[in-house]
Amino acid sequence: MITTITPEFRDALPGGGALIGLDLGTQTIGTAFADAGWRFASPGKTLKRGKFGADKALLAELIRERSVKGVVIGLPLNMDGSEGPRSQASRAYARNLAVLELPILLWDERWSTVGAERGLIEQDMSRAKRATRIDSAAAAVILQAAIDALAGGIL
Repeated sequence: MITTITPEFRDALPGGGALIGLDLGTQTIGTAFADAGWRFASPGKTLKRGKFGADKALLAELIRERSVKGVVIGLPLNMDGSEGPRSQASRAYARNLAVLELPILLWDERWSTVGAERGLIEQDMSRAKRATRIDSAAAAVILQAAIDALAGGIL
């Protein structure tokens, strides 16, 4: 099941469960993880993006290690809310990832990288270090927004 509708995703996970968040870039995939109670999201690894088969194997291993029950993928919408080529690419990636047989929530990721960058700057992180962590930090911002909506019953 792939959805953009929070209640649908929540209904697919009646017992909660750990979640993985993904920020899909052209070169990398930022990962983040949420606890089973959907209270907090933490940045994970940043994976080098390759062919889908290799990506799927890496993600499947992370999902198995963390007993993940659902996936949240950032959906890069235009500022006016419309979808462009990047959104279509994220939707295609989600369709391919559906072979893992986990519910997938596509979450509006507008401003996630900006929020992640601000957080890393507030931590007084160097520009070089920020560059290596921005994708996983953005995944955590995306995932935190989604779990806040899931836990609060927001549509």
